[in-house]
Amino acid sequence: MLNLPNTLSVLRIVLVPLLVVVMLTPPHSWEWTGVQSDFLGALIFGLASLTDLLDGWLARRRRQITVVGQWLDPLADKLLVLGALISLVQLERAPAWMVTIIVGRELAVTGMRSVATARGVAMPASELGKRKMAAQVTAILGLLLAPSVPFPLNWVGTIALWMMLVLALWSAYDYYRRFSDVLNGE
Repeated sequence: MLNLPNTLSVLRIVLVPLLVVVMLTPPHSWEWTGVQSDFLGALIFGLASLTDLLDGWLARRRRQITVVGQWLDPLADKLLVLGALISLVQLERAPAWMVTIIVGRELAVTGMRSVATARGVAMPASELGKRKMAAQVTAILGLLLAPSVPFPLNWVGTIALWMMLVLALWSAYDYYRRFSDVLNGE
């Protein structure tokens, strides 16, 4: 049975296809909602991002940290962020080369964490990962809302995307260093 934190992670996964559909269908398709598609996409992404904060906080507060949750939460995060970033590439709001590097980093880190877990060693997210997530949320929200908001959100989103790339590469190096220690038996 799923506890509340794990249910929030599942909700985040369920929101990913909805987010992608909203982002990639013609904007007039969502006129019936009374909300522009960029705002609707940002609302869905923002809600999903809040579930990420809330599920971790609830799991720690209620002492409901589970093996399922430790697997489900990062999976939900990756699906959400990668779905949004790939959609932003399709919308020509994010450079494909940057997103390709970020996707490659996510796959590499997931692989390293899986091997470490198989060896009985946990590789939890570091402080760099939390900073990267903050940059991801800022970048995606900024780039999602940029066409609809007069404030120069495109610049905010682009700067946050660059920060995200730097933090992604830096944290990938950190994971690699920790993974090498696992392989060397330290």
